[in-house]
Amino acid sequence: MSNKVVKIQEFLNLGEAALVTSGENRFYLTGFPSSAGTVLVTKQKAYFLIDFRYFEKAKKTVTSCEVILAEKGGVSVLDLLGKENIKKPFVETEKTSVAEFKGMKEKYGEVLTESDEFDKYITRCREIKDEKELALIREAQKLTDDTFSYILERIEAGRTEKEVMLDMEFYMRKLGSEGVSFDFIVVSGKNSSLPHGVPTDKVIEKGDFLTMDFGAVVGGYHSDMTRTVAVGEASDEMKLIYNTVARAQGESFKLIKAGANCFDVDKASRDVIYGAGFEGCYGHGLGHSVGVEIHEEPRFSPACNRILETGMVMTVEPGIYLEDKFGVRIEDMVFVTDDGYENITKSDKKLIIL
Repeated sequence: MSNKVVKIQEFLNLGEAALVTSGENRFYLTGFPSSAGTVLVTKQKAYFLIDFRYFEKAKKTVTSCEVILAEKGGVSVLDLLGKENIKKPFVETEKTSVAEFKGMKEKYGEVLTESDEFDKYITRCREIKDEKELALIREAQKLTDDTFSYILERIEAGRTEKEVMLDMEFYMRKLGSEGVSFDFIVVSGKNSSLPHGVPTDKVIEKGDFLTMDFGAVVGGYHSDMTRTVAVGEASDEMKLIYNTVARAQGESFKLIKAGANCFDVDKASRDVIYGAGFEGCYGHGLGHSVGVEIHEEPRFSPACNRILETGMVMTVEPGIYLEDKFGVRIEDMVFVTDDGYENITKSDKKLIIL
């Protein structure tokens, strides 16, 4: 049985169970990607109920749970709840819609609890990455760094944002990425002032900033990196903005270690950017945790007072966005340690003019 399932069992008392139906948490507990299925964890047992489409492979690969074929007339979740004498099943309140919960109540009865205790607990479990998880994130970031090195040789005025994005994605998949962490952000010129801009048919021009936010997936775990480069030339204003963002990131790095407050790490970047006269041009948090999902908890944000712990993987991504002109973001991923951090991102951060 995996350590992840054991952690869930440590949360449960006799007569309690965790009913896991979300894709992210199913994968976290089983290591098996699927579009359906239910994981049922009790104090002493763990079951993975999966339909015929996935059953054969799951039976061969899942070791953390007993794999059961979910089919009409076969063993059901309700049967297992009765077999294990479960009086208090927890559901994922944060990932379950009202309609889904209503359907569960009709199927399993009024015993289902609306408590968010389990949600909070599994979220906390996922915050701390073990060595296997960290190795997968490092591998995903290696593919991301390699893709950046590749695309630097292929960015030039005259190509469109979409062309560059597709070039990056194809190359990353060719390297071995299982997919993309998210839809790549590749935006240039005025479009780069949009923090989550979508690649368009806009032609990249000499004098543009080009911002690329992208990541790979390995073993179900994600990477996340942003780099901003200049094409052909960079004005004094562009250099000022870039250097300010780089300095903001550097000041935040100084605070990152186990025991630091997420609010304070975010504030360090905000103080630099606001102090340089760009208040109102940095409207997102400094970063977020990364793992099975691209955005996990905790976050570097003015709204987050969580304390960093050894084993967390966080992004550090300050930015300045000048409306209708251009934007700059620089993003690295770090692994939090007892006395500091390890920067998992290896790509150069000096201002690159291509």
